[in-house]
Amino acid sequence: MATEEERAALRASIEAFQPFNEQETADKAVILQALDTVTDVFDRTAQAHMACSIWVVDPTHTQTLMVHHNIYNSWSWIGGHADGEANLAAVALRELEEETGVAAARLLNGGAVYSLEVLTVDGHVKRGTYISSHLHLNVTYLAEADPAEPLRIAPDENSGVKWVPLDQACALSTEPWIRNRIYQKLIDKMA
Repeated sequence: MATEEERAALRASIEAFQPFNEQETADKAVILQALDTVTDVFDRTAQAHMACSIWVVDPTHTQTLMVHHNIYNSWSWIGGHADGEANLAAVALRELEEETGVAAARLLNGGAVYSLEVLTVDGHVKRGTYISSHLHLNVTYLAEADPAEPLRIAPDENSGVKWVPLDQACALSTEPWIRNRIYQKLIDKMA
């Protein structure tokens, strides 16, 4: 369970984050308000809850690692729920290893927040249980990994894992808003 110190450290890292665009400015305010007012914000049972993603690039920063997400039936970034933890950078690295097998990634930018998003999640069935529509208050980290590291799928999460050229990452997504507003932003921020 997230301690008050861990919660305060995450809040401070989000407060220090400099938004790249209007979407990040608006979403930063929403996430900070939720951290201040929603007591169970780190629990996935909250209607709006903390989640994290990790945008993984190769050492040349010309490829990104993507998974074919089972629920969305689309190529996607890697991420997951906080599930009680406030150290979202550690959660993101753990999700990376669980979903792809990549264990030797290193966070870039000193582990600082790379991007912020409030993401809508439509109702869906997961492991035989209906999950109602909700919001992910998402913190994204940037990491670097070696494409030679062995990859593996996580059958309950994804059906494919692969490195793709950055200029092809958006085209692989079947989710227009994510593709155009999030993935393209993440690529543009690297320039």
